[in-house]
Amino acid sequence: MTDLPPIRETIAKHGLSASKALGQNFLLDEQLLDRIAALPGDLSGANVLEVGPGPGGLTRALLRAGANVTAIEMDSRCLPALKELSEAFPDQLTVIQGDAMKLDHAEIMGGAPFHVLSNLPYNVGTALFVRWLSGENWPPLWQSLTLMFQREVAERIVAKPGRSAYGRLAVLAQWRGQAKLAMKVHRSAFTPPPKVMSAIVHVTPEEAPASVSAKTLERLTEAAFGQRRKMLRQSLKGVSGALDALEIVGIDPTRRAETVSVEEFVALAFALSKER
Repeated sequence: MTDLPPIRETIAKHGLSASKALGQNFLLDEQLLDRIAALPGDLSGANVLEVGPGPGGLTRALLRAGANVTAIEMDSRCLPALKELSEAFPDQLTVIQGDAMKLDHAEIMGGAPFHVLSNLPYNVGTALFVRWLSGENWPPLWQSLTLMFQREVAERIVAKPGRSAYGRLAVLAQWRGQAKLAMKVHRSAFTPPPKVMSAIVHVTPEEAPASVSAKTLERLTEAAFGQRRKMLRQSLKGVSGALDALEIVGIDPTRRAETVSVEEFVALAFALSKER
């Protein structure tokens, strides 16, 4: 490994600026980046997927931690800086230019287990997160998700029932995984500073409840929280069998979605699955 200039110098050298259209905000504090890279534990020799590396700030930290990194970057302006990183860490970094929303991540990672660490672009962060949590195949190939979000989104992911932040993201993250808010990051840590504060969420997969369809649970939560101010008997009436499932499980149909626990949503999905 060769010595690298500070990331700020790399950005200046390549004339890079954060693209608002791509939801970019660069992190330059290398100590902070090393702390983020350490959140999943020892990454020495581990496979890591990073989405939106930009000029490679977090990528450097992951490579220093000994990870084998596959980075998906849409912005061609960042490729020369990432190429320099690849040369500084031979055989540790693979860069793929493309749209992470359109690529098969399991295929890119060669079907092997991997961790996901990313300062996600704001404009696709939630959609990617839902994608990683979705699907019937469980446990997933990813071993952990360590992701930067706007703090408001992060709080929605880890929220508990009864709180205003509790919703579909919380249920999807917590029904077969463990989600925690791992670190808060001040807006001043970014270049340019975003208007909002940020936070890092760390999710690890757990055993899925038996005989519960992910698709059914996603449909239930979409309906329930799509009309969160309404009683369940109203918000779920468009989901075939849902009102009967409420009775089977013993959930009062006059309750609202934000009062229904993750376990209760899973029980509803199980009851619906049995009816089909």
